[in-house]
Amino acid sequence: MGKDINNYPLIDGTINLQENLKTIKELEDETNIKMSEEDLLSVSKLNKNKNIHDTIMAKVLYNQPGAFFIDGPGGTGKTSLYTALLATLRSQHFIALASATSGIAASNMLVARTCHSRFKLPLDIDNTTTCDISKQSNTAKLLKAAKLIIWDEASMAKRQAIEAVDKMLKDIVETDLPFGGKVIVFGGDFRQVLLVVPKKRREEQIDASLVRCKIWPTLQKIKLCENMRAKSDPQFCEFLLRIGNGTEPQTINDIVKLPPSMIVLYIDETTSLNTLIKSVFVDLNMAAINPNAITKLAILTPKKQSVDDINKILIDKFPGNAIIYHSFDKTIDLIAQEHHEDFLNSLTLNGLPPQTLVLKPNCPVILLRNIDPSKGLCNGTRLICRRLDKIVIDAEIVVGYHRGKRVFIPKDSFTTFQK
Repeated sequence: MGKDINNYPLIDGTINLQENLKTIKELEDETNIKMSEEDLLSVSKLNKNKNIHDTIMAKVLYNQPGAFFIDGPGGTGKTSLYTALLATLRSQHFIALASATSGIAASNMLVARTCHSRFKLPLDIDNTTTCDISKQSNTAKLLKAAKLIIWDEASMAKRQAIEAVDKMLKDIVETDLPFGGKVIVFGGDFRQVLLVVPKKRREEQIDASLVRCKIWPTLQKIKLCENMRAKSDPQFCEFLLRIGNGTEPQTINDIVKLPPSMIVLYIDETTSLNTLIKSVFVDLNMAAINPNAITKLAILTPKKQSVDDINKILIDKFPGNAIIYHSFDKTIDLIAQEHHEDFLNSLTLNGLPPQTLVLKPNCPVILLRNIDPSKGLCNGTRLICRRLDKIVIDAEIVVGYHRGKRVFIPKDSFTTFQK
């Protein structure tokens, strides 16, 4: 151990081991990403966002520092803008790193990773958080060579995480410029649900957001206004914007009154629920012909028990033969298994499916955990079950950049420990 291979007369000549071989491999992988024809044409398809694309690209090409925040509701073209920026730079063999706060947002971009993975951030973030990246590491060299960094869904990130990345980039590049003088593009929508801070007051939740970050005043704010999705239902989109902007008239106790067209009248629990299901899922039999159409529909409810009840009704009405999967819950101490097994089977924990899972071919499902984000298997990914086997599900991804890709979801085991 610890000896040079050249000390042994195995072959003629000297073997020179390249210490930076792994670094070169990472840089080559990022500079030689293959872009599809659709990605290359994404710049020409930009609407009014073309000027924003050119402004950011000018900073990159002239090696000028720049930090931007793209503020836009869903449907205004944030993802299209990111795709165009990545395609422009990667087609010229520059390094552009794409990341997002959540895995499902990262799956909308080519070769993107979560911010925790990209910047080596810990799961528990506080004021003392730092990125686990040394100046001599391969990741540091990759970040130093990057021309552009994109961080989507930054409105859901803790400000301490963004401040930690700011410090890390300053240290790597050895400069006091914000984010090491890199061009970095944040994106998000503060009208949506903010980051979750358990057991904290409203003021503490706001204090943990990006707007309270010390670099927030230095960001160049750009607002996207033209909503491409609003063309199908402009009145509903305008209604959502008014709520998000706080301009919708309120009644007693800050309650917003819903339009009559959005309300299902309550008669009794069974009748009203069936009316709601029928108004959303008009014809479940069409799922066997066009299963992709059903993935655009959803019923949202604040309680998990209501989700399970509605799913049971829908899967019973769904065409096809049912396949039933059971979880095998067990205690860490196997001696207590027979006393607690029934109790464990009655629990439905967050991030886990129910104990009895009923599925049918062509029915839609949603992943509850990050299995393989690089392949689009993230928490929140929508899939269609193409084939159901005993220990594996053959499914097709129907959202994001990996749309149309066939994947296998294996039966897995999880162990929960109490802190």
